[in-house]
Amino acid sequence: MGVKYDEKSCGIVVFREHEGQKLFLLLHYPNGHWDLAKGHVEEGESEHETAMRELEEETGISKADFIDGYREQISYIYRTHKGKISNKEVIFFLAKTSDHEIELSHEHHNSVWLPYDKAIEKLTFENAKQLLRKSKKFL
Repeated sequence: MGVKYDEKSCGIVVFREHEGQKLFLLLHYPNGHWDLAKGHVEEGESEHETAMRELEEETGISKADFIDGYREQISYIYRTHKGKISNKEVIFFLAKTSDHEIELSHEHHNSVWLPYDKAIEKLTFENAKQLLRKSKKFL
């Protein structure tokens, strides 16, 4: 029997090519951590639709091409702002964009495009670092 999750989100490890190297997009969240673009699934959405909607809402990037075959799941337990313990599942995809201008939503303080080595250092959480490692290997 599978794990019962209280929440489900989807996100994207998004990258672009610049001067022969891949740059990965990281977002700075209000509580101080650096992470990848992600958000809650809305009723009736597919995982890909959620991931693209969240990417556009959070960054203004409206065009990204999913890399076939990449779908990674992470899960974690955290305390909500109301103090409730929540068991969360997040599905991540890998996508390439040619956009480089970011229009940040109110949900974030900053964003940065970084090469792999610097992105690994800047990401706050180990599960995000693992996603980035798997993305680099996949590419």
